[in-house]
Amino acid sequence: MKNMKKVLAVTAAVAMTAAMMPAAVFADDAETFKIGVIGPMTGDNAQYGLGVYHAAQVAAEEINANGGFNGYNVEILDAGDDQADPEKAVNAYNDLLDKGMQMLCGTVTSGSCIAVGAEAAESTFMFTPSATAVDSITAGSNEFRMCFTDPAQGTKSAQYIGEHSLATKVAVLYDSSADYNSGINDAFVAAAEENGLEIVADEAYTADSNTDFSVQLKKIKDSGAELLFLPNYYADNALILQQAHDAGMDDVKKFGVDGMDGILGVENFDTSLAEGVMLLTPFSATSEDEKSQAFVKAYEDANKDEVPNQFAADTYDVIYAMKAAADAAEITPDMSNEDISAAMSEAMLSVELDGLTGKAKWTEDGECDKEPKAFEIQDGAYVEME
Repeated sequence: MKNMKKVLAVTAAVAMTAAMMPAAVFADDAETFKIGVIGPMTGDNAQYGLGVYHAAQVAAEEINANGGFNGYNVEILDAGDDQADPEKAVNAYNDLLDKGMQMLCGTVTSGSCIAVGAEAAESTFMFTPSATAVDSITAGSNEFRMCFTDPAQGTKSAQYIGEHSLATKVAVLYDSSADYNSGINDAFVAAAEENGLEIVADEAYTADSNTDFSVQLKKIKDSGAELLFLPNYYADNALILQQAHDAGMDDVKKFGVDGMDGILGVENFDTSLAEGVMLLTPFSATSEDEKSQAFVKAYEDANKDEVPNQFAADTYDVIYAMKAAADAAEITPDMSNEDISAAMSEAMLSVELDGLTGKAKWTEDGECDKEPKAFEIQDGAYVEME
């Protein structure tokens, strides 16, 4: 019987109060769902992994204060540090299983997610907030994703630019040596024509030639492009914006995707050069909507004023989507991982989440169906576009 020892230890009046409270408030260890997190907690990509881990903790604390998962507490286990390495991710997965993990929030990066997904298939429910490679969740029907895939970002960008008449003549400048950049570019170019866009320049560079873009920018300027699509990470884009300004291309609109997020924090970057830059990204910590600001405050309060990133925002939604599925499936902590996984996977197909990163639902393939959010940088802050 739940909480028998605690109930016997209190007065009748307190016991009556306790009986009316959610079971999660007083749940003991045997009555707790254990969720694992795997990602880079150290190394070059630690900001992504730590964002995921910290956001999972924030969401779990809120959920536990409001009834938990189907009336049971949720515990976020100590994170597994894979340093964005697939082999280390599998080791972390097995270690978390040994510690009682019943569901996985992760992994954070695509390579690790593919490796762990092969282990978790039809066994342990897996929900990645941020692995964008298409193959990240294809190993089993119990694998789900919160973020857009790389190709989806390209397609959604073409649709947004076309639907909002931002330009008709578009150029692209991207890193052809990186799967992320290439995947977005290829999908964008493929979707351009049907969205009323003409690709007037499709220029590439590689990781070993990412400091001088003068040749590519001259071709783009000469092409008459009205908008420059930049499906790259913010460090490269900061250099591109500086050199585009030097080349007299301030009149060309700039549009990026989630990799652009973070450009305002690049060291020694003149942020005035980002004025007017547009990007699709699921979240901005500077957004003024009530939901975003409440999350930012809770996250900063719990993490010594650390500002949450988009990985954190997607994770927050992951844990709340898990709650919705757990409540609908009426799962309990004494169920096996396999039974929890099967019940959660079925329930996810009917979940509709009005989350921090948008209104979302999921397909049988585990893909997230939601509308993208577009932001424009104005006066050094992100302003959500219509």
